[in-house]
Amino acid sequence: MINSSSRAQTSDPGELPRISTGSDGLDDILYGGLDPNRMYLYEGRPGSGKTTMALQFLLEGARSGERVLYISLSETKRELTLVAQRHGWSLQGVDIFELVPPETTLDPERELTVFHPAEMELSETTGLIFKEVERINPARVVLDSLSELRLLAQNPLRYRRQVLALKHFFTNRNCTVILLDDLSSSQDDLQLHSIAHGVVMLEQLAIDYGAERRRLRVIKMRGIRFRGGFHDFTIEAGGVRIFPRLVAAEHHTSFIGELTPSGNAQLDQLLGGGLERGTSALLLGAAGVGKSSLALTYAIAAADRGEHAVFFAFDEGRGTVEARARTLGLPLESHLQSGLIRFKQIDPAEMSPGEFAANVRNSVEKDNARIVVIDSLNGYLNAMPDERFLILQMHELLSYLGQKGVLTVLILAQHGLVGPMETALDISYLSDAVLMLRYFEVGGTVRRALSVVKKRSGNHENSIREFRLGSAGITVGPPLTGFSGIFSGNPRYSGTEIPEGLSE
Repeated sequence: MINSSSRAQTSDPGELPRISTGSDGLDDILYGGLDPNRMYLYEGRPGSGKTTMALQFLLEGARSGERVLYISLSETKRELTLVAQRHGWSLQGVDIFELVPPETTLDPERELTVFHPAEMELSETTGLIFKEVERINPARVVLDSLSELRLLAQNPLRYRRQVLALKHFFTNRNCTVILLDDLSSSQDDLQLHSIAHGVVMLEQLAIDYGAERRRLRVIKMRGIRFRGGFHDFTIEAGGVRIFPRLVAAEHHTSFIGELTPSGNAQLDQLLGGGLERGTSALLLGAAGVGKSSLALTYAIAAADRGEHAVFFAFDEGRGTVEARARTLGLPLESHLQSGLIRFKQIDPAEMSPGEFAANVRNSVEKDNARIVVIDSLNGYLNAMPDERFLILQMHELLSYLGQKGVLTVLILAQHGLVGPMETALDISYLSDAVLMLRYFEVGGTVRRALSVVKKRSGNHENSIREFRLGSAGITVGPPLTGFSGIFSGNPRYSGTEIPEGLSE
């Protein structure tokens, strides 16, 4: 994921420096991090990642030499230590004050005094919290969780008063506070939202097949500009990894829109000289007609020029693609070994669209990829629960790649082999060029036809040409002037002699 820094940032010299949330992705969403000495709320159901994000916030402060405090009313120090160990963290610089009875309550060697919230008055609980904060004087505090205070309060008015008391107490101290809430109360309870300076909501969604999806949304940030909408994230060894929603307008780069050759003179002629940088081309056709092979020639040609290309495969494994390249005589393996071409296998059941967009950004901004191949949009569609969002996300992704001067080759498989074709989704209007590939039968043999049906920039041929996949790669023949009805699946030949096809 791309981000400038996780440390304190500020865009206005007159502002106080921001402090990092401990997550590069969340800092990116907030355009620099949190305002210091404020109270924020992380809310979400159990398992959504609140504790992990809170620990990252404290560990970031500890790395900066700050005193940090974790106040736990729901988890023990042993449980928190285990969570940290699973992520490869050490809590050595984090003070933990627990108000829950662990299994070792009767251990005489325990250093901490343990209290049971159910046996204490709410005011006594908050009083103990105040004393511990005054004793340690931390710069960062996490309170986990407010559901325990809500239970002790027994009524909304008393609960709100205690939360306000917490806010007023921390207002007089140089301390940034993160409150955690597991949403055990009514969904219409917005008391915390009005009290906190900022609110981040975390969600865990179960889908019909595949791994669960997690996403977050910044509901409110008082005085802080943030990127709205939902942002996908994952919980991995090492913490929460957030993938900020892609906004193409934020990534404009100046470039020269020169033609990008395919390595095949006949194909470039069909395209009116080739495809321009900063544009996208959609390869449309039935399964096995040669779409992936055609896209592969662009990646190979880029690598031959010393440019970087990336091939995102949703449907095929690396071994299958390498075997096809050997059959076509394309030097894919050598370019993979040199790193000029990167092959990335994508499992749509395990990867969210936000994570995929982050992978594309990494390829462009870190690996300097000049050609991006997405094979295929059918697999990408399976990663989306709703087709509307696929179109919107693909629009942002293509706009981003276009503003970066990247040539994007998209592959979309149509249903059927011959005759009328059906398309899973219509994305042709987003593409700058559309190449249609078709099977057609003549003289008892199956042939392949290729035509450019759309190209926004520059002229292109309107003819339909036959092409063949062979040991010399892709060979494009002369226009099929004697045929009609090829793309409808009912070709008719009006010439005097049936063409015998192309030579190898």
